[in-house]
Amino acid sequence: MSDITVVHVMRHGEVENPDGLLYGRLPGYHLSELGQRMAERVAEHLAPRDITHVVSSPLERARETATPVAESHGLDLATDARLIEAENVFQGKTFGVGDGALRNPENWKHLVNPFKPSWGEPYLEQVVRMMGALDAAKDAARGHEAVVVSHQLPIWMLRSFVERRRLWHDPRKRQCTLASLTTFTYRGDKIVSVGYTEPARDLVPAHLLAGAKPVKGKSKAFGA
Repeated sequence: MSDITVVHVMRHGEVENPDGLLYGRLPGYHLSELGQRMAERVAEHLAPRDITHVVSSPLERARETATPVAESHGLDLATDARLIEAENVFQGKTFGVGDGALRNPENWKHLVNPFKPSWGEPYLEQVVRMMGALDAAKDAARGHEAVVVSHQLPIWMLRSFVERRRLWHDPRKRQCTLASLTTFTYRGDKIVSVGYTEPARDLVPAHLLAGAKPVKGKSKAFGA
């Protein structure tokens, strides 16, 4: 058995959300037709890979994203609650520039500490659970490859921790677009490199890519 194991951490595809809500951990949010195409595109991209384990967040949009990958490799889809979206007190509401949320005094108490953050699950708690899920996927696919489907913020926290960056950040600068792959390569039980690819970039709505440069095959290596 090879001592190299690869774990691809995938963000789910586009979600059907006509009301523009922060859906967070709420049930009932499924992939849009475009999101399904994104999932199928990534499944095609990963078809030649030596994938022996596929696991996702329990939320519908993550399971629907993972299903084409599992099916293309003849695998059962596992779920891991540690891969779930970050908790957020604004879940079920609209919260953005121009919608009045920042002028509402009821919201101010949740915005006092962006470093924790005070409006949701602490960044460090996300790191702990995501590292546990990542290591579990590595163990399940040891010597081969695994695909893990999760959500943007937990994935970015995981990558930031592994690459030794601060956890608090500008959300606009996260490198984790829809249906992207953040790939962790292990030698034994140690992560030796992190890569990032966007197999479905051409399907991502233009407004979500504004100002972003195409990224393909970027990898950061760590000392053995």
